[in-house]
Amino acid sequence: MTELVVTLDLDGVTDKAGLMDSCARDLRLPDWFGRNWDALADSLADRTVWPEAAVEQGMRVVVRNWRPYAKARPDEWEIAQEVFSEAVDRTSELSVLLALGGSS
Repeated sequence: MTELVVTLDLDGVTDKAGLMDSCARDLRLPDWFGRNWDALADSLADRTVWPEAAVEQGMRVVVRNWRPYAKARPDEWEIAQEVFSEAVDRTSELSVLLALGGSS
């Protein structure tokens, strides 16, 4: 069975609010998503909020255009990576990958 591939596109993201908005949109998180680090970690690890196809197959999140955000907000980017890592550690059906190239 193939994992559902979801692209998290951070093009134009310059702060935490933009990251959270992108996560809510691209990962199709529920309206009650709290747009904070704990809520992101919980949502990523909670299969009940995943798209239906991902619940059955697992989910691979490909993060694109992350370098400008990482450069502009290195401390936030470090926290984001920790959140992604924690969610993957908690949920074997989840993978988060950073796309290389194509971003400044």
